[in-house]
Amino acid sequence: MSRHDQLAAEGWIRQFITDEPRLSEAVDEYRELGFEVLIEPVEPLETTRECATCLMASGDRYKTIYTRRAK
Repeated sequence: MSRHDQLAAEGWIRQFITDEPRLSEAVDEYRELGFEVLIEPVEPLETTRECATCLMASGDRYKTIYTRRAK
């Protein structure tokens, strides 16, 4: 089971992949809207081949944002 599948089973929804400064802006917005936010490393193999190539070359720059409704 992939990390994405584990998170989905826990109620997390993958939103999008981004880097700073948009990462911090999006996290703040989701929290203001009442969501829990989880930041995960990007899994290049879960993206398109073109995206995976760039993501692997950029190291830890990009992150995946997951959200779920606060309990």
